[in-house]
Amino acid sequence: MFRLVGLPYFLIAFVARLPFAMMVVGVLTLVVTARGSLSVGGLTSAAVGAGTALIGPFLGAAADRFGQRPVLVASAVLNSAMLAAFAFVVYSPASFTLVLLAGFAIGATAPQVSPMSRSRLVTIIDERMPQAQRPRTTSATMSYESAADETVFVFGPFLVGILASFIAPWVPIAAASALTLIFVGAFALHPTARHVSITRGADGAAPSAVSELFRPALLVVVVGIFGVGLFFGTTLTALTAFMADRGAPEQAGLLYGVMGIGSALLALGVAWLPVRFSLHARWLVFGSIFLIGSVLVATAPSVGMMIVALALLGIGVGPTLVTQYSLGAARSPLGRSATVMTMLGSGVVVGQAVGAAVTGELAESIGTHAALLMPLVASAVVVGAGIVNRLLTPIQR
Repeated sequence: MFRLVGLPYFLIAFVARLPFAMMVVGVLTLVVTARGSLSVGGLTSAAVGAGTALIGPFLGAAADRFGQRPVLVASAVLNSAMLAAFAFVVYSPASFTLVLLAGFAIGATAPQVSPMSRSRLVTIIDERMPQAQRPRTTSATMSYESAADETVFVFGPFLVGILASFIAPWVPIAAASALTLIFVGAFALHPTARHVSITRGADGAAPSAVSELFRPALLVVVVGIFGVGLFFGTTLTALTAFMADRGAPEQAGLLYGVMGIGSALLALGVAWLPVRFSLHARWLVFGSIFLIGSVLVATAPSVGMMIVALALLGIGVGPTLVTQYSLGAARSPLGRSATVMTMLGSGVVVGQAVGAAVTGELAESIGTHAALLMPLVASAVVVGAGIVNRLLTPIQR
């Protein structure tokens, strides 16, 4: 893959996905600071997720049809402008409804860098590599992509916290706006953006029907990855409440990093798992570790035990995410890989936004003990979807 696309591609694609990871937490931080309400901040973050959920898959479909470059260029310019405008709206006397609409516009215009990158690389693997090398290369590529996502989803909130604490709450949004314009623009203009699947017709039409995107075998993967996003949002918000009770809410990001670093390392290691260890079995095994760790989070009496629980969670989260993306790639209808990857990427962001909103509301209205139960609910969604996936997967001997 390095020979085919070059090292600069991976560096550009890595930084280009950082604004996406900063959006939800940056919006939450800015609204809570400027408007003084955790509930309003959570709802605005949820609006960002709703915009991504409703519009993101259409951006993927447009990229499949017309190529990634025009879609990404337009998205980068619009999203950069929406991020800048959002800061002005929040600090203005504008109504709550206008704040929500501005948050929705951020999510709707968000460049889908991670899904687009996966789609590019999978397409290149399928069309430019020998058949015998494709399974292992696809697994390694999905491992890298998931590790990159894990890293930015940990570093993104951490960077938001640093910038908001030491400079001003609006700075993370301004930084995300600048990064979007520069690095998403560079990602859009990279030569690999011209690569369109050869399964597409001369007019850009796909050989597969749109209805194939709604097959149960593919939708169950979307539900499973939504559960992972839900877990990200609930865990970070619950940890914030947990540490706030101990007088150190700013240290929540550091605890979250314990899980994120381990998760990223384990995600990279998935490429070396034996082929006999099937994808549906991996989902169930690592999802079960996920579930056990969430039980420990819900019952942790001290910071030390919470660190142990998060370290255990790191073993399950990364491999589960890699497995789900690999299943999504394998089940993508012909000519619709960008659409599928965008559906999966949107699932993560929507889950994160919903998880943060619900958990924040519970922490504010009921207490930290209720918030700490939410990662367990998210883990149950992941494992439940894994069981359904296993039932939908025929046994191959």
